[in-house]
Formats: sequence, C-alpha cells, structure tokens
Amino acid sequence: MFLGTNVTPPVIHPTTNLVNHTFSSTVVPHIHPVHTTTVNHHMFQHKHFCPQSASCCEDVCNQHINCCSPCAAPMGPGFGPVGPGFGPVGPGFGAPGPGFGAPGPGFGAPGPGFGAPGPGFGMPGPTPFMGPRP
Repeated sequence: MFLGTNVTPPVIHPTTNLVNHTFSSTVVPHIHPVHTTTVNHHMFQHKHFCPQSASCCEDVCNQHINCCSPCAAPMGPGFGPVGPGFGPVGPGFGAPGPGFGAPGPGFGAPGPGFGAPGPGFGMPGPTPFMGPRP
C-alpha cells in the first residue's frame, strides 16, 4: 500500500555569497621619448720628428810672444846669439845684418823697425797686445 509522500518543512541554510568578477581594460598611453646621439671620435696624433744635422767648426787662437825682450835666454845654435840662424851675429836674423837683428834697420832694437828703443814694436814694457786675455 502506498501511503503517499510526506513533505517536511524546509531547512534553510545560510546564504552563500558568490562573487562574479568582470574585467575591462583601458589603454593609457605613456610616452617616454628616447634620443640616441652618435658621437664619432677622431684622434689626431701629432708625431714630431727632429732630423738632426751636424757641422764642424774650428776655433783658432793667436798668441803674440815678445821675442825681443832682453830677459830672453839664449837657446843654443840656430836661435842663440852665435849661430847662423836667428842669432845676433850670423846672416839672417842676427844683430848686425839688415834682418831682425838689434842694430840694423830691420827689426833690431835701435833701428826704426821692431827694436826696443825705436818707434816700432819694441817699446819697453808690455804693449796693449800682450798679456792675458780678458
């Protein structure tokens, strides 16, 4: 036998919260400007060359020596007072002849040449061209 369906009062449970998410997109343009500068570097290398030349020069000095000084000692034959060279007796630069000797008219002492008492270069004492250089 079928007695039918019995229905009880409902049981109510707490509400369940459901969250439905929806999405939308909005484009916001952000502009970041970029500039690229290309710098070309160029190096100048200055190379200095020093070609060298050479030269040679000569330094010449002159020395004047007073050989007519009465203090000069005789040096033997040839340059001394007796021999036939520069001595005072023989022919050549000797004393009595016409050369560099003392009494003759050349470079001798009493004559008008280079002798000591004459008006030549043989004046007593040092001359302006003798002595140490400044």
